[in-house]
Amino acid sequence: MRRALAAGIAAGAVGTVALNAATYLDMLVRGRPASTLPADAADTLADAAGADLGDAETAPNRGEALGALLGIATGLTVGAVFGVVQRRARLPYPLAALGLGAAAMAGSDLPMTALGLTDPRDWDGTSWAADALPHLAYGAAAAATYALIDSRDRQA
Repeated sequence: MRRALAAGIAAGAVGTVALNAATYLDMLVRGRPASTLPADAADTLADAAGADLGDAETAPNRGEALGALLGIATGLTVGAVFGVVQRRARLPYPLAALGLGAAAMAGSDLPMTALGLTDPRDWDGTSWAADALPHLAYGAAAAATYALIDSRDRQA
C-alpha cells in the first residue's frame, strides 16, 4: 500500500509539472495572462479561516503563492488516490489518463465553483479547452509515470 501511495504521489508530481507546462505554453502561444482564480480562491479561503495574509503589498503575493500551493496539493492528492486505486483496479493507460485528468480538473474546478468564483456553465469553448487540455496533460503524464514505476516495482 505504501509503495502504491508513493508511486501515486510521484505520478501526481510529474502530472502537476505537465499541467503547469501546458498552461504556460497556452499563455505563451495565446499571449494570455495567468488566471487569477487560484489566488482568488486562496484569498477567499484565508478570509473564511480568519487568516491575515498581510498588508496591501504582501497579501496579493501570499494569495498567489497559496493558490499555487493549493494547486500542487491537488495534483499530489489526486495522484496519491490514484496510486491506491490503481494498485487494485489496474486500469488501462487511456482510461487511467482520462480519469486522472478528469479528477484533477474536478479537484480544482469544483472548489472554485463552490466558492462562487467561477461557473463552468458560463464558459465558452476556448475557456473549456484552456482548462481541459492542461488537465489532460496532467492525466497523461501521471498515468505514464505510475505505469513506469509500477512496471519497475514488478520487475524488482
